[in-house]
Amino acid sequence: MKNVMGIINVSRRDELLKDLTSLRCIASVPFGGRYRLIDFVLSGMVNSGIYNVGVFTLNKYRSLMDHLGFGKEWDLNRKRDGLFILPPPIHYPFGYYRGDLQNFFSHIDYFHRSTQEYVIITGSNIVCNINFNEAFQAHQESGADITVLYKEIAEQEEKNFEQCRRIVTGDDGQVLDMEDKPGRLKSNKVLMEMFIMKKSLFIEIIENSNKMEYSNLIRDGLIQNVNRLNIFGFHYAGYLGIINSVKNFYKHSMDLLKREVWQELFYKPGLIYTKVKDEPPTKYLEQARVTNSLISNGCLIEGRVENSILSRGVKVHRGACITNSIVMQRNEIGKNARIENTILDKEALVSEGKELIGTPGQPLLMGKKSIT
Repeated sequence: MKNVMGIINVSRRDELLKDLTSLRCIASVPFGGRYRLIDFVLSGMVNSGIYNVGVFTLNKYRSLMDHLGFGKEWDLNRKRDGLFILPPPIHYPFGYYRGDLQNFFSHIDYFHRSTQEYVIITGSNIVCNINFNEAFQAHQESGADITVLYKEIAEQEEKNFEQCRRIVTGDDGQVLDMEDKPGRLKSNKVLMEMFIMKKSLFIEIIENSNKMEYSNLIRDGLIQNVNRLNIFGFHYAGYLGIINSVKNFYKHSMDLLKREVWQELFYKPGLIYTKVKDEPPTKYLEQARVTNSLISNGCLIEGRVENSILSRGVKVHRGACITNSIVMQRNEIGKNARIENTILDKEALVSEGKELIGTPGQPLLMGKKSIT
């Protein structure tokens, strides 16, 4: 895998997660208490032996740069290769930015100067614990021009992947059809938006698309070439979450409270790394009651927490009750407040006696630094 470079594409529409991405890009959205969404694919690349990783950002990437730093936590602070954060050369005004190929072309020198022969391109909003070695080996053995990773889902999982692209494959694994907008294909094979190909082919797609004023990697680089190139699929069998809505964010966050999901996501086949912060352990006062929850460092809990996820530095005062909710960093929950089926972004204040109540199908979302 030393001959493979990783590309993490953060060029996603910010409005997908509403207030969660009003001040940050989708890659830096907090997940699981002390992680960010980008940690999963980035850790997967490092665990696979990839040590040249380029993160292509678009807008609102300050928090992402603060989180990644020089890549120390992922062993990417290296003299050769390492972590590269590649923002666009300009801030694209509304209506000017057309697609990710536009951003790739603006950094075409990065690809030419890299010594690796292959590239693995992924999105930044994919929650899974994946080792790319098996997929890369399958790519080489099949003789494919491009290998796309997909997940076969059961009928009961359909509602969690409604807005995801689907593909159709033949008996030999070759991709016969791929949709640009969800809903056209009746297939249980969900495209993970992870692709493996030779770097020379990737550069060719970028440069040719720029000449034709094409802009979207999946639509213009892959779908238009389904019949021209040998595109094969590789089935991923592990846990998968594609975070493309508030509902999906809530659902996959709540899945972490299931022991088998938590263990698979964070330990198998490798560990998930994140930015390290030195904070004291959580302090549980005498009246604290906590059941089936993930509690991060630095919290102070005096109330009741059930089936919930608390990030670092959360204060839960006496009499407060948090149920089936996600409470992010440095929030303060006042006395006798009640929070249920709610996503509470960072640095918010819930006043004494206030109630914030949503439903599992439509969780209540409170923005960063909100005061209620």
